[in-house]
Amino acid sequence: MDEHIPVLVDEALELLSPSAGGFYVDATFGRGGHTARILQALGGEGGVLALDRDPQAVDYGRARFAGEMRLEIVHAPFADLRQVVREHARGREVRGVLLDLGVSSPQLDEAGRGFSFAKDGPLDMRMDTTRGESAAQWLARASVEEIRMVIAELGEERFSRRVAQAIDAYRRGTPITRTAQLAAVIQKAVPTREPGKNPATRSFQALRLHVNDELGQLREGLQAAFDVLAPGGRLVAISFHSLEDRIVKQFIRHKSSVDPVFAGLPFIPPAARPVMREVGRKRKPSAAEVARNPRSRSAVLRAAEKLDPAGDAP
Repeated sequence: MDEHIPVLVDEALELLSPSAGGFYVDATFGRGGHTARILQALGGEGGVLALDRDPQAVDYGRARFAGEMRLEIVHAPFADLRQVVREHARGREVRGVLLDLGVSSPQLDEAGRGFSFAKDGPLDMRMDTTRGESAAQWLARASVEEIRMVIAELGEERFSRRVAQAIDAYRRGTPITRTAQLAAVIQKAVPTREPGKNPATRSFQALRLHVNDELGQLREGLQAAFDVLAPGGRLVAISFHSLEDRIVKQFIRHKSSVDPVFAGLPFIPPAARPVMREVGRKRKPSAAEVARNPRSRSAVLRAAEKLDPAGDAP
């Protein structure tokens, strides 16, 4: 299995700003690159609670960090963050939450997971292989219009109708159960190529996002992260495409703004005041990082700090 290289790790740690005795949540453990760096910054009294919905990632992490008493790894999606913190924090205040979104390199590189059009494998695409419907199962039952909408909205594919119709025509004769099958169908349906992109890129992204409800999970996970953070705690999020980044940006902007109904008034009631502040500007990988790890090129990092209501005087 190829090594996963954590993206924007120095920048994420700088913004997370871990204190030696603090308690932090890595809500997307992956292969533990960010978690390892957080642990390095902690003292003996600090701790990390890590989550991942991928059981393979959890098994890997428990083996990699066996004996690390400051770390607990839980099999759960980050949308379940409130419950997981309630069950495992043992009264400790959460000083920071990290979200590193999307798929990890091992998930992409292992053909059996079905995420990549570059390697033939079962058309699965589930991050959590213990539950839910695979991409093959969804494609077998979805209507042409449902397929078109998913590919158009989540893949931003302008040839979504042609792709959906081609999938429908093919599946009438043969079930689509392999990534190579689907990639070939899409490649024939898309009439022009984007420079440097495989014609199947957008459609594969769309199916992955849909099968895992990634954008719905992100919306729930952001609110859950805010809810579990202590005042002064920080949320750090790394996204890899515009749909994710837009949700993160809008969430931080909303939490950092006065309720528009009260904007400009001399007195703003506590319930209408900002509850977060954006920390710095968005960050992107350096040219050197992109050269070392080309998969980092689309990453965007944003951070915000939860405000203390008691110190939020008008």
